[in-house]
Amino acid sequence: MYDLNLKDKVAVITGGAGTICSSMAKALAAQGVKTVILDHNKIGACETANQIENEFKTASLGVVASVLDKNSLEEAKKEIHAKFGPIDILINGAGGNSPSATTIVEKMDGTESEKPEETFFGLKTEGFDRVFDLNFKGTVLPSMVFGSDLVKKKSGVIINISSMNSYRPLTKIAAYSAAKAAVNNFTQWLAVHFAKTGVRVNAIAPGFLLTDQNKFLLTDENTGGLTSRGKKIINGTPMERYCLPEELNGTLIYLVSDMSKFVTGIVIPVDGGFSAYSGV
Repeated sequence: MYDLNLKDKVAVITGGAGTICSSMAKALAAQGVKTVILDHNKIGACETANQIENEFKTASLGVVASVLDKNSLEEAKKEIHAKFGPIDILINGAGGNSPSATTIVEKMDGTESEKPEETFFGLKTEGFDRVFDLNFKGTVLPSMVFGSDLVKKKSGVIINISSMNSYRPLTKIAAYSAAKAAVNNFTQWLAVHFAKTGVRVNAIAPGFLLTDQNKFLLTDENTGGLTSRGKKIINGTPMERYCLPEELNGTLIYLVSDMSKFVTGIVIPVDGGFSAYSGV
């Protein structure tokens, strides 16, 4: 059997109390990794850490921090060092979209009856800033703070969480698409920057999952059924279903383990064939 070389390593997972990242944390714990659930939600972080310890009998720590506040991250790092020592793996999972950075219509029709507030011209700058900062700066700042541990050890892995809309932007979500495209570019840049230090940097681009951040776009709050947008996604995905959070974990384990020792600067889609399908 191939030695994954993961047991007793320390992983920090930002946004660790969320749907996708809590699943990733559990997948790492199953391999014997000590996990740090870093989240702005203290209750969620601690509950997730307790679940991991109870289920996998592997040490886990819930830590409160903001991925947009470098000082907050530095304080979290001190707490992590006191409990586990330097880290080996960073998963930049914090992110999300916002209704205030989402247009109501998919395409403008240019008619006089069109309402500007439902188009690109109705996007709120504060919403746009929030989404871009959370997804992009919320990847950059933790990499700055925790990446220094990896460079000092001359080993380790950073995994960024991208999205399929980083390749081709989806309608309505201008800020989120742009931010995830920036994450891809940053992943490649940092991989080159760190290449001679022994630190690898890669990203995973999930296909479509139903999460708290996108339910308002994909499900009808009255009926619970799919919106027309949700149906478009299913029709555009050859496997004709949404991705499950645990279906990202095989790619995660590959990228953080010694199985991918010569892999850096890539973004791997896990999308049910979405990127391969022309619609015909």
